[in-house]
Amino acid sequence: MEINNQQIMRKLVFIFVMLCMFSCGDYIDKPKNLIEPDAMAEILADLTITDQAVVIYQNRNLEAGTRFVLKNHNVKSEDFINSFQYYVIKDKMKDIAEDAQKIVLKKDPKAEKYVQDKLKNAGSTPVLDK
Repeated sequence: MEINNQQIMRKLVFIFVMLCMFSCGDYIDKPKNLIEPDAMAEILADLTITDQAVVIYQNRNLEAGTRFVLKNHNVKSEDFINSFQYYVIKDKMKDIAEDAQKIVLKKDPKAEKYVQDKLKNAGSTPVLDK
């Protein structure tokens, strides 16, 4: 009976060790066509500008604008979605969104006044985070 308990304990210890080893892995695998953070920030900046154009010109299609931006950056929608999910899970999206905001401010200097007005009214910066 003693040998049987030792065998069971060894198996339990082995299972526990294996679970510990595999639990340290990533939640998501790195996509094979991962978009670099700088390119992702550029795409997000262009999508933001396109989104604002749709707000101004309400009879326009946001989906067509999104396709246009992705086509200009030579990115497939699936690659963008996979990269976006990867960066969100890896907690890197906040930095990419901040870079995108800087790019928007460079492309449209009037946007800085808009952001400053929003900050005065809201009290904090809206950040794309999880």
